[in-house]
Amino acid sequence: MRIAPALLLLAALPLTAQTYFPAPGEWQTKPAAELGFDKLKLQAAVEYAQAHGSDWDFARDQVKTFGRPLGPVPQKRAATNGLILRHGYVVATFGDVKAVDPVYSAAKSFLSTVCSLAVAQGLIKEVNDPVAQYIHDGSYASPHNAKITWKNHLQQESEWDGAMFGKVSTFIGPEEFGAGRHAPRPLHDPGTFYEYNDVRVNRFSLNLMQLFKKPVPEVLKTNIMDPIGASDTWRWIPYANSKGSVSGGTRWGGGIWSNSEDLARFGLLILNHGRWNNRQLVSEAWLKDATQPSAHGPDYGYLWWLNTQGKQWPSAPKTSFAAIGNGSNIIWIDPEHDLVIVWRWHGPFMDGVIQRTLAALTN
Repeated sequence: MRIAPALLLLAALPLTAQTYFPAPGEWQTKPAAELGFDKLKLQAAVEYAQAHGSDWDFARDQVKTFGRPLGPVPQKRAATNGLILRHGYVVATFGDVKAVDPVYSAAKSFLSTVCSLAVAQGLIKEVNDPVAQYIHDGSYASPHNAKITWKNHLQQESEWDGAMFGKVSTFIGPEEFGAGRHAPRPLHDPGTFYEYNDVRVNRFSLNLMQLFKKPVPEVLKTNIMDPIGASDTWRWIPYANSKGSVSGGTRWGGGIWSNSEDLARFGLLILNHGRWNNRQLVSEAWLKDATQPSAHGPDYGYLWWLNTQGKQWPSAPKTSFAAIGNGSNIIWIDPEHDLVIVWRWHGPFMDGVIQRTLAALTN
């Protein structure tokens, strides 16, 4: 498989001598100058972020945007908040970074990471294998669904046809899907067409639960969140009718609810090629593959948003990538500058924060 030249940097960049991995319950902050920033310019980036918070309101927007909920949705949320990390240290923070809120579809990148564990443990031999070789509950029995591979699901090119927890994969109907409903269209062959589709991601999540024979949140907690020192406040909440299977977002309620500090720990793990201190928690080879663009998606990897075309964030390196959720909620990762930015509840201004943060770098 050919690796895009720009993405070779993700593999080539070594851990820096200064890389710091925070112990549970603590996180060191260093002055801007010590981490290679101009203090005043960095403060300008923070002030820009604080001035561009989201107007998302659960009571007003949730059902109108996404349709009938299946799981819990909070009544209120924190104001915009976030962290900027360099070499693992906190260089800036704003707002309430300990507030626990839904991350929406940033959860998809966590789900991708759970899939990497299934591969590492031999539960999936090869991502190009048809899912039907592993899942035998009838959901991949049709001639169309039988063609779907694990990689098709990871790249949102599965075109899986069916229903999950009362929602059909075609996204048709205003009551069920709100403003996110789709116009009817023919199905394409798996692997030939990209569509951002939570029903299909929810099917993928259920598949992983069946492989591990245990809840996906338990797998994530044991293998990822506990080793990186995450707090005990995060949770991955199922739908009322999903029998323990969790979703890849909060489109219909539930999903991952987390504080910003725990998201930043996850981002730091991925920035460092899946390594935390001396433990390789996520395969480095997996992360190389996960951050390559799919053939048909809009700069999309294995449930990660990419910047290989420079369109997602024009001011950012093309090697940067992110977990992104409605609201907006983002874990942005920049291997070239050893940066992680977590920004919660903001408008469409991420490139402005990136531009100002990078402009603040002095080395």
